[in-house]
Amino acid sequence: MRRSTESPMGYSPARDEVTASPLLQDSGRCTQVLCKGALLTFLGAIWNSVSKSLTQNRFSVKILQAGDLNSLPNSSLEGRRKFQDQPSIGKQSQPLAKSDGESQSAFHKRWTLLLVLLIGVPLFYVLSSLLDATFSSRDTQILQAFRARMKELKNTYQSQDPSLWKRTHVFLEKHLNASHLRLEPAILLFTAGQEAEKALRCLSNEIADAFALSQNATTIQINGADKAVLDSDVVKLEVDNELSAGFREGKKVAVVHRFESLPAGSTLIFYKYCDHENAAFKDVALLLTVLLDEQSLRRSLTLQEVEEKVRDFLWEKFTSSDVPSSYNSMDTDKLSGLWSRISHLVLPVWPEKGLPVEGCT
Repeated sequence: MRRSTESPMGYSPARDEVTASPLLQDSGRCTQVLCKGALLTFLGAIWNSVSKSLTQNRFSVKILQAGDLNSLPNSSLEGRRKFQDQPSIGKQSQPLAKSDGESQSAFHKRWTLLLVLLIGVPLFYVLSSLLDATFSSRDTQILQAFRARMKELKNTYQSQDPSLWKRTHVFLEKHLNASHLRLEPAILLFTAGQEAEKALRCLSNEIADAFALSQNATTIQINGADKAVLDSDVVKLEVDNELSAGFREGKKVAVVHRFESLPAGSTLIFYKYCDHENAAFKDVALLLTVLLDEQSLRRSLTLQEVEEKVRDFLWEKFTSSDVPSSYNSMDTDKLSGLWSRISHLVLPVWPEKGLPVEGCT
C-alpha cells in the first residue's frame, strides 16, 4: 500500500507539531556520528587557531621590520639618513635579514603544524575508539535486557504466533540499536477479536514495558475507551498533552489501548506523533491496540488479510454517518493519511489461557 504523505484538512503542522533538534529528540543520548563530528570540529578549531596565530605573528614581524626606521626618534634623524645613504652594505643587509626572518617563521610554522598533526590524529583515534566502546557497551546492555524480557514473554504467552515474536523483536530491536540514527518512531498496531481482549491488553503492556525498562524508562498509558464519550477536540488536546509531557520527561513508549474507541477527529493528533518524516519525537515507540467487533479471528488469516480487516473496521468506525459527529470530524482522505502512518506493522493477538483475572502478568 502506498504511504500517503499529505496532511489532513484541519491539521496544521505549524500549530500541532513540535520542532526539536535531533539531540533534543534523542533525549541527550547523542549518537556515535554526532559525537565523532563534534570531536572533529574541536580538533579543526585547534588547527585553525594555531594557523591563524602563526600567520598573525609572521605579519607582525614584517610590519615591525618595515617600520624600524620610521620608529627612530627625531634626535636620530642624522644617523638614520647616514644609514639610508650607505651604498651597498645597508641595501644588502636588509633583504638578508628579511629573508632570514621569513625562513625562520616558515620553519616554526611547519614544525608547529606537524606537532599538531602528530598529537591531533592519534588523539582523534583514541577518543573515537573510546566513544565506540562506550556506545557499544550501552547498546549491548540494552539489547540483552530487551531480549531477556521478550524471551520471558514468549514463554508466558505461548498461544501467540511465532511471527508476532519475530517481527516485534526485529522491529523494536532495530530501534533500540544506538548505532542507527532514528529517523522515525517505531509504530506497532496489535489487534484481536473479542475473545482475546485481555490478552491484547496484557501483551501490549508487557511488550511496551520490555522496550521501556531496557532503557531504564517508563511507559505512557492511554485508554481510548475512557475517552469515547468526550468531545473530540477535548480528547485531541488531552492525548497531545499526555504524549508530549511523557516523552519530554524521558518516557520511551506509549500504549494507546482501544484506539478504535477514540472520537474520530481526535485521532488526527497522531499525525504529529506517527509521521514517518516529521514526527515530533523520533526515539520513541507507540503501540496501538484495536479490538474488533467480531468474536474471534481466524488463525488462517494472513498478515495482509488482518491488516485489511483492521483498516476496513476503522473506516466503518470513523467515517460512518451512524456514529455521532464522526463524519464531520473525519473523512476518507484524512483517514487514508492517518492509516499510512499507523499501519507500519499490524499483528494479530490470540486468546491466552491462565492470565490473571485482574491486571496483567
